[in-house]
Amino acid sequence: MSLKPLPQTTARITPHKAKTSELNQGTLGVGSIVFMVIAAAAPLTVIGGALPIGIATGNGAGYPAMYALSGIVLMVFSVGLVTMSRRISEPGAFFSYVESASNRRWGIGTAFLAMLTYTVVQFAIYAYLGAQLSLLLTHIGVNLPWWIPTLTIVAIVGFLGYRDIELSSKALGAALIAEIAITLIVVVGIILAGGSNGLSAETFTPQAIMSGTPGVGLMLAFAGFIGFESTTVFRNEAKNPDRTIPRATYIAIAIIGLLYTLSGWAIVEAWGAENIAAIAAENPEEMVIITATRYVGPWAGVAVQILLLTSLFAAALSFHNVLTRYQHAIAKKGCLPQSVSLVHPIHNSPHISSLLQTLTIVVFTLCSLIAGLDPVLEIFTWFSGLATFAIVVLMIMVDIAIIKYFRSHPAGKDPFFHRIGAPCLSLIGLSVACFFITANLVSLVGGDSQVAWALALSVPLSVGSGWLCAALTPDPTMQLLTPEELPKNYAKHA
Repeated sequence: MSLKPLPQTTARITPHKAKTSELNQGTLGVGSIVFMVIAAAAPLTVIGGALPIGIATGNGAGYPAMYALSGIVLMVFSVGLVTMSRRISEPGAFFSYVESASNRRWGIGTAFLAMLTYTVVQFAIYAYLGAQLSLLLTHIGVNLPWWIPTLTIVAIVGFLGYRDIELSSKALGAALIAEIAITLIVVVGIILAGGSNGLSAETFTPQAIMSGTPGVGLMLAFAGFIGFESTTVFRNEAKNPDRTIPRATYIAIAIIGLLYTLSGWAIVEAWGAENIAAIAAENPEEMVIITATRYVGPWAGVAVQILLLTSLFAAALSFHNVLTRYQHAIAKKGCLPQSVSLVHPIHNSPHISSLLQTLTIVVFTLCSLIAGLDPVLEIFTWFSGLATFAIVVLMIMVDIAIIKYFRSHPAGKDPFFHRIGAPCLSLIGLSVACFFITANLVSLVGGDSQVAWALALSVPLSVGSGWLCAALTPDPTMQLLTPEELPKNYAKHA
């Protein structure tokens, strides 16, 4: 009996997408990434909340110039960052760069510090937003404790983070356009009115910049840019990432820096350089709202109040998206449960990572409730201060990694300034900022020295925890290497 050959078939076996750990590639353009990054910075929240505090406790009328100075330092930092992003295509961004320059242990240590940074700043935003919503509801006769609105917002953000990222970017885009629009309307109103006593450039004079406590001003200005560096986290989901990521990074920093500087200058002109510090100290919570009402009309004041809430929501959603992708990348490195690296078969989102991040914030909220912490005076103040300190330390680590990497790798087409010069300059600027932040850390977290040092210790502890986790767990990527590739990768990974 002869056996007939089986007929050939052209049918293809499609792998089951529920098991994949790869994010949907090529879905995000420059605009989508810029929206998410600027939303994370929460421009109206910074202008309406941090700006008056910086004027009152920092260097008065010279405080807006600190935004320009911070923007310049971070723009220089971004030169090395985007140059590195073209060499290292992994989505882990900061920790992938440190790992490539040193080893897996330091890379995961950096990743844990990044998770700490974005988790605490996100929690600070949730608590502040919950408190503001609770206050707003009391005006219509509804009395709810802050944690109920907070958990409601956490659930909404968790739902959006679970879905396709394009849904999040559309929500962020609408909120961001509205808050930038009202900010520019107020600025134009102040300019057309000629300010309080005519327009001037006194904000940018050396005397104004060095008045008061410029160290505190610089520290608070840097805090306003937290989130800009997250452009590289979306590399694997970007269209043509080698062009999209650099453009999105530079555009985001330019818009944030110009918007903060212009708005700050206009607010100073609205009240006069000689009066602004006293006015900001008297009523920092409502100074920008009162300014909008005075120069544009009552409707503008109401619009600012409402859009402050949407600004906080947009920031929370943006940080949620960044965190879920960090956790997804860390899980692929073997230092979080493998399920966290899975991608939803329909939404192409890191859905398990999104659920994990939502659960983390719920736990933080319940623990704070049990401890009786005030959502603004304690949670927001403490954790936003910690995030400012941690992000600067994180960027210093990345600068060192970039310099080390390019000293031991071929230059290629990248000029010396992009590889070494810019990272060295930004390292100097960030080190100065870190000095001022450390020196004023007690003020940054509300004046409690014990709380300040406890929070500061969480930075080296998070790095150490990640380092230890990497040392005790195998590297899954080593299993994917061929026998020929193992020797040259062993020194970096083992």
